Amino acid sequence: MTEPIRWGVLGAAKFAREFMARAIHAAEGADFVALATSSEEKAGPFRAFRPGLRVHLDYQALLDDPEIDAVYIPLPNHMHVEWTLKALAAGKHVLCEKPLAMRAGDFDAVIAKRDETGQVAAEAYMIVHHPQWIRARELVQSGAIGALRHVEAAFSFDNSAQTGNIRNRPETGGGALPDIGVYAFGSVRFVTGLEPREIRHATIRTENDVDVYAQVAAGFDGFEYSGMVSMRLFPRQEVTFHGEAGVLKMLCPFNANAFGQAELTLETEGKRVLHERWPGVDHYKLQVEAFGRAVRGEADYPCPLEFSRGTQAMIDMVYAAGGRGNG
Repeated sequence: MTEPIRWGVLGAAKFAREFMARAIHAAEGADFVALATSSEEKAGPFRAFRPGLRVHLDYQALLDDPEIDAVYIPLPNHMHVEWTLKALAAGKHVLCEKPLAMRAGDFDAVIAKRDETGQVAAEAYMIVHHPQWIRARELVQSGAIGALRHVEAAFSFDNSAQTGNIRNRPETGGGALPDIGVYAFGSVRFVTGLEPREIRHATIRTENDVDVYAQVAAGFDGFEYSGMVSMRLFPRQEVTFHGEAGVLKMLCPFNANAFGQAELTLETEGKRVLHERWPGVDHYKLQVEAFGRAVRGEADYPCPLEFSRGTQAMIDMVYAAGGRGNG
């Protein structure tokens, strides 16, 4: 029997506590064995579902732990590249929360270090592991909706009351585009396999030097894109792929099991409707298991750093078109 991959989590973030650490604990072929955090008190909620968890009170101490094979990094955005590079240098495989970098060019050092060390390194972009997105790609690329002509994507929530949240702080790499633009842009790139030729229009609204709303019009080969992301609007998630012969709608595209149930509908000629649902599928667990297969050499990781770099390049283009830049 193959030994499980021994995981450490670098930081006691709420998202790690509620989702990713639990996914690591539940995933086949994975063992959540250690946590790095600033206090034993913060480790309590993790120990509630993982008794016997080893705790390091220093990030580097976890990286120096010889009984850790892979690390998951849920630190604030501005710390991702630094600690990913440190983890790779320490001989650990790395799954880093998105966005891994704040600019596309910052991926290059991570890609180079991955190649130098031979470790697996990836951005934690969980939706591409969910069967609804694999199915959407299959339908669009097989011609189920005919020639694709237009894509609409919307993702919003309201965290205006959370003034101390890292998403609302410029010094920690906050903003709607880094936080959820990766979904509105990356999902379309994943389904179509295409890159934007140009950003035709970008309206960006900021508060405290952080983008809280962005509306984007972009041109891809063969189709137009219209997208909106916001941290100041009522929660909404939708993606629609509109072709000459049909319409594919993703009704809970990003936060399956939290926002709602993962499902899609396909409408084609004669008002024929295909409706598919995936109740209870945990894309975080699937992500950990896919990472494990890559570490064991059983399969290529389906979302390599090069893909994530492409999404960040589109975010960079949107910032430039909106007159802001991002560093």
